[in-house]
Amino acid sequence: MKALDGIRVLDLTRALAGPFCTLMLGDYGADVIKIEIPGTGDDTRQWGPPFIGEESAYFLSINRNKRSLTLNFKEEKAREIFLKLVEDSDVVVENFTPGVMSRFGLDYETVKKSNPNIVYCSISGFGQNGPYQSRPAYDQIMQGISGLMSITGHPEGEPEKIGIAVTDIGAGMWAAFAVMSALYRREQDGEGQYIDISMLDAQVAWLTYQAGYYFAYDRPPQRLGKAHPTLVPYQAFMGQDGKYFNVAVGSDRLWDRFCQAVKREDLKDNPDYASNGVRVENRATLSPLLQEHFLTRPADEWVADLQANNVPAGPINDLADVFSDPQVLHREMLLEIPHPTLESVKQTGLPIKFSRTPGGLDQHPPLLGEHNHSILHDLGYSDAEIEDMVVKSVI
Repeated sequence: MKALDGIRVLDLTRALAGPFCTLMLGDYGADVIKIEIPGTGDDTRQWGPPFIGEESAYFLSINRNKRSLTLNFKEEKAREIFLKLVEDSDVVVENFTPGVMSRFGLDYETVKKSNPNIVYCSISGFGQNGPYQSRPAYDQIMQGISGLMSITGHPEGEPEKIGIAVTDIGAGMWAAFAVMSALYRREQDGEGQYIDISMLDAQVAWLTYQAGYYFAYDRPPQRLGKAHPTLVPYQAFMGQDGKYFNVAVGSDRLWDRFCQAVKREDLKDNPDYASNGVRVENRATLSPLLQEHFLTRPADEWVADLQANNVPAGPINDLADVFSDPQVLHREMLLEIPHPTLESVKQTGLPIKFSRTPGGLDQHPPLLGEHNHSILHDLGYSDAEIEDMVVKSVI
């Protein structure tokens, strides 16, 4: 038994934001039917290198626990099939440019006629209204527009993007949360609803304390590289061996422990550094002083001493380090799943650990159209009818 057993999701998404949303739902038991364009499918099936065999590593990373059905919405028969699926489904998720679903005749108001209780979630770059609604959007564009790149990078350097497509993934997470909220509300009052998720809205909501600093000072916060804007020392330092490590002194109590751990108790009661407020004011002198001190020993030795004194500290791992880390492995955040053409594929694990209804990796990332026959048979179509659909480019 999984938390979302019995929930069916019709997934008309591609790229990352939408597929990440439906990945989250599928991991915890929802029956996700991924509806793709015949012949090509999700854009990310072609995104590479790298490829594993003939499969895009990108696609494989975000499309497990889904079944693939191909439908050509230019054909009336395909739209008929979709609306037939809607009758027995709970959720529709799509991330086309606003207006595209209306042109297909599959917008919320139309779909709701087939199932008044449907939860219909649209994910787009800028939302379903406003002056930017028709603009195309990819993650890097959104990281810039949302202000994220203005606060990421070295103070004297160029703006930098985050190393993953965080605005896509963030929008997908907001969408999954929204879908679950709407399903809960439907349980209370019996009504579905429409959900409008914007990548820009999602990222602006994530600005949190950086937005708070802007509201407080009425000036944009600046890039601080590896440092924190309001806590010092709370940043990365380099050890003698050229490796970097992080230190997070989040309170004056931790500052006392930090000074003891790094054998610089002379700093603890120094009036220029005795409290976080003055440490922030004197960041320009304290950070270089500490960096010079940390160049006297290798990074791992500093981390060990800091952790021994209960000071938050840790190495800056690359992904080879991450996926061999004993804590990551213990928490089953590296998994493997059988695949029909690749024998097996590695996957990141499930981050939510339920005590009664755990999720799981039950289905490999699907081949394009892999489940056409089984899904259409369940809808009552015969083998002859399905073959006719193939001939007429419906599926």
